[in-house]
Amino acid sequence: MDIKEINEFGKQLTEKLNLKTKPVAVSLIPEGHDIPEGIERIDENTRHCQMVDNVRKTGNQFYALADDQMCKGGSSVMGLQEMPHKLATGDTYYNLKRFSTINAARRTMEKVTKVAPGTTKAAVYGPLESATFIPDVVVIVTSPKQVMQLSQALLYKFGGRVDASFAGIQSVCADGVALPYKEGKISVTVGCGGSRKFANVADDEMILGIPVERLHDLVEAVNEMFA
Repeated sequence: MDIKEINEFGKQLTEKLNLKTKPVAVSLIPEGHDIPEGIERIDENTRHCQMVDNVRKTGNQFYALADDQMCKGGSSVMGLQEMPHKLATGDTYYNLKRFSTINAARRTMEKVTKVAPGTTKAAVYGPLESATFIPDVVVIVTSPKQVMQLSQALLYKFGGRVDASFAGIQSVCADGVALPYKEGKISVTVGCGGSRKFANVADDEMILGIPVERLHDLVEAVNEMFA
């Protein structure tokens, strides 16, 4: 797929499914590789989920380094840095009273999908319909009905099931980006306290993470099923 085709896919997804906000293209630039030309660094320190929200609602395009990521949990699961010790061990969520024991918190954090620390140089964000870079993952934040339609479209060609694996924490970063990036799997997730508080993920919205390799078949199916 070239960038023009990817942009067209973004337009078709928005139009055919009547999405209220734009699908977001995300690329994790590996260490040793160049950031695509013409893309400016974000000018504020904010969270990954807020960056996704920014793009889906405004159409902005930018890249962010580890230093630009306010949420170090999100930054670390995408490989931009080492995960802070208290987060990795579960202490952070245990102290927030999300778990009854430190072991429950630890077990959950051990299962969170993580890109190897320090392997990502930058995260690049842009609207799928006008991005100037080839994404690794497409993140769509939308209604449960539209997640249903997208899930049906993802199965249109080969069948099977869409697996959902989530814990209600680190949804837009680990579930929405790291999992499809690392495992090549579609990821459906329900959001988390952080994304709903800071990134305006509404009560009636869910998150879908799609490896870019699945994009062609997805859009082809959407055009067949929801014309």
